[in-house]
Amino acid sequence: MKNSMHKIPRRSFLRGTVGAVLALPWLESLADADVPAERGARPPQRAAFFYLPNGVLRQEFFPGEQKNPEQKYAGPHAHLSTRTLKPLDVVGSKVTLVTGLSRTQNSQASDPHEQGGSCWLSELAPLSDPKRVPRGRTLDHVIAERIGGETPFRTLEFSCNPYADNKESIHFDAISWVGPDHCARAMRDPALVYRRLFMNRQAAPDDRITDLVLADAQAMSRQLGGADRHKLGEYLESIRSIERQMDRLSAMRGELARLNLPEPPAAHLPRGRYLQLMGDFMVVALQSGLTRVATFMAAPERWDTACRFEEISDKLLHHHGLSHGGWSDDWRLLDEFYMTHFAQIAAKMDSIQEADGSTLLDNTMFTFGSGLSDGHTYNNLPIVIAGSGCGRFKTGVHLKCQKSTPLANLWLTQANAVGHQKQRFADSTRELTELLANR
Repeated sequence: MKNSMHKIPRRSFLRGTVGAVLALPWLESLADADVPAERGARPPQRAAFFYLPNGVLRQEFFPGEQKNPEQKYAGPHAHLSTRTLKPLDVVGSKVTLVTGLSRTQNSQASDPHEQGGSCWLSELAPLSDPKRVPRGRTLDHVIAERIGGETPFRTLEFSCNPYADNKESIHFDAISWVGPDHCARAMRDPALVYRRLFMNRQAAPDDRITDLVLADAQAMSRQLGGADRHKLGEYLESIRSIERQMDRLSAMRGELARLNLPEPPAAHLPRGRYLQLMGDFMVVALQSGLTRVATFMAAPERWDTACRFEEISDKLLHHHGLSHGGWSDDWRLLDEFYMTHFAQIAAKMDSIQEADGSTLLDNTMFTFGSGLSDGHTYNNLPIVIAGSGCGRFKTGVHLKCQKSTPLANLWLTQANAVGHQKQRFADSTRELTELLANR
């Protein structure tokens, strides 16, 4: 990160003691002083991917598959008509639902779950080698070629897997791949994420970036207009919130480690707090320009360890087992739990104003999905897109694709929306021009 800093304008950062540097979001007052031509300029495009393992409970996710009246939902956004999609109301007009997309399984190659996440974004076509899982370079790295620019991090990978020792291989725990059989390992320890994004080797382990840059922040604040002082204050408070969440999670880890629990202590960490913290990291990284491309794996694929989902149940829940057990309230609530956190991240992005008056979400393609539909099914995958990617995509609609339309058609469309001119991505057959705002 240090070697990349000199490429970005000096006024984009707060500087503090022991070489601490904190990247800042766009501030109009500083743009006026340093780079007047950028005032009101179009913000950069971003792309982010939120991966849900094990698929979804179909009749609670897909409109039209509800079997009972109580499963239907009539809210302010007609295309979000199921209970699982209800949390998206907070950004409903900026959300598009896509159904009918499918993938092909290499049935001779491996367990379906191994291909679920590791192949979800792959640019390699399935069945090119029926006995091999097609783990090629993934869409996030393809997109970063065009919009990564001179950001400190070309891509960032986040994972909400708290376990240090998994029984599964890396293929169940990674959706981002730099190339064939070369995964981009995700960050999953909040303390290490914090230090990678905000600190340097000179800082002590207990240092907090907001303390180290406080003097520079106060001096800069005196140069800013009222709106920018408020924006700077909000940004610093978001970092402080991350620091407080880290402290609480660390204290909880310590307490759990001292208890004689039959399950690993990590099983008892509240999943909601963990997801919120990692989501906040991702938003800050996109907001401040540390990166423009990120992946977020909500949990590993399959994953036989039960976990505590404190918002929805007093008992430990086993996501993989529930996904093979048919309809249940626990599975329904789990899907709503993950959709709620996706919606919360999207809403936070939508609250952040950019240089031209748009929001961070407006300038992002934020895609929610899974490599499985339910159980071991690869047809009709659950896909939600929040944001329009700088106005490239329609929002507030439900695109119903023809049965067995390749998922890769969506990835081809997103790749070309950032400036590629690809004719094919994996097993794509065409762009989904129905999603494009100018069509």
